[in-house]
Amino acid sequence: MRKKRLYQCLSAVGLALAMAGCKMPELAVKTENRQVPARYSSTQDTTNAAQVRWKEFFTDPNLAALIDTALQHNQELNIALQEIQIARNEVQIRKGEYLPFVGLGAKAEAEKPGRYTLQGATEENINIKPDHRTPEPLPNFQLGAFASWEVDIWHKLHNARKSAALRYLASVEGRNFTVTNLIAEIANSYYELLALDNQLAIVKQNIEIQSNALQLVRLQKESARTTELAVQRFEAQVHNTRSLQYNIQQRITETENQLNFLTGRYPGPIARNDASFNDLVPTVVQAGVPAQLLQNRPDIRQAEQQLLAAKLDVQVARANFYPSLRITGAAGFEAFKPGLLFTTPESMLYSLAGELVAPLVNRNGIKAVYGSANAVQTQAAYNYERTVLNAYVEVSNQLANINNLEKSYGEKAQEVQALNQSTVISNSLFRSARADYTEVLFTQRDALESKFDLVETKMKQLNATVNVYRALGGGWN
Repeated sequence: MRKKRLYQCLSAVGLALAMAGCKMPELAVKTENRQVPARYSSTQDTTNAAQVRWKEFFTDPNLAALIDTALQHNQELNIALQEIQIARNEVQIRKGEYLPFVGLGAKAEAEKPGRYTLQGATEENINIKPDHRTPEPLPNFQLGAFASWEVDIWHKLHNARKSAALRYLASVEGRNFTVTNLIAEIANSYYELLALDNQLAIVKQNIEIQSNALQLVRLQKESARTTELAVQRFEAQVHNTRSLQYNIQQRITETENQLNFLTGRYPGPIARNDASFNDLVPTVVQAGVPAQLLQNRPDIRQAEQQLLAAKLDVQVARANFYPSLRITGAAGFEAFKPGLLFTTPESMLYSLAGELVAPLVNRNGIKAVYGSANAVQTQAAYNYERTVLNAYVEVSNQLANINNLEKSYGEKAQEVQALNQSTVISNSLFRSARADYTEVLFTQRDALESKFDLVETKMKQLNATVNVYRALGGGWN
């Protein structure tokens, strides 16, 4: 019943998983009778962004330097590297469990048994040569090798090692996913920093324009061409814009510190060329086909490895119901005097034993472990399905976002051009007393907001390109 439910979960994403040893399974993706994102259904691409190295995608030298530094010093990435090392050690531990365990040991002891015990009576009546008189109390010296081996007749230990190997591969994919997110976050923050620099330049330019307008209004008031109300309104506009300048400067500081944090550095200035922001053109991203998304997304590959590992864990838990066979042996030397320790064959000892043990009383505990393993497997299947679905949604959203932002940017550019012309006209009309001061203020305010929106739209375009690159699994190659 659990298997049927598991396969029903997998069929929802249309994947056939095949496992051969510890190798990555081949993915067979069926798109018949299954909905896929609209941008996928008509694509004929054979490559996508994931097959492009990040240095080819992000060509800004300052941004590339930030990413290079982060890949070496980012704390989260270094933590992920240690997770890989832990998973690698777990594979070695599991491998050692199904190999024979051999050790060397030495022992020295002294014991005085009671006269009326079996051992004491035996020692009292034993006949030993006169030069080998039995000491009192009787010591014992032992030196030898011992071995134990659990015969893996049900492949329990072997499957446990393969499960650990798959989790190691999952940790590698987790690290790749961290790299992808790290590169995308740095790129987005860098573009946001460039946008803030441009917005700050716009604000300073507007402060200069508004200050000049304020001086003109004061002169007109002195010549009785306007009132004190106009002066106060223009002055308030200047103070409001200066306040906006300080807010942007604070955001610049926070964004710089965020980039320094991502690169593992303490706060400091970030090298950048803000003048190049307006010349940046969003990179054309090829979406590829759905099968490529499944092959390139590190989080999907990680979920896949975890699902296969959970399947093996169920087999390991099932093997606990069966008898286990353990073979033990020892060989060495033992004597009651050190000088007699290597006297052969009298001091030699050896043993060989085998035991077959099957669970009888504690089967409920084993059933609970088996039930938990099945639940974890079902959970891994749902997690895999959710990861695949989330990947499709992310790509579909970002592709649509790029298309809509491209159209939005064109409209915003025309709006800025019209409002810039309106500002010139309103100032000219105000000088000739053919327009009210409120018209000038409103026009300046709208022009400032439109310029801000244009920069914001350009930043969103660049961020959307970065996000679709991340959604397609790029960055970790």
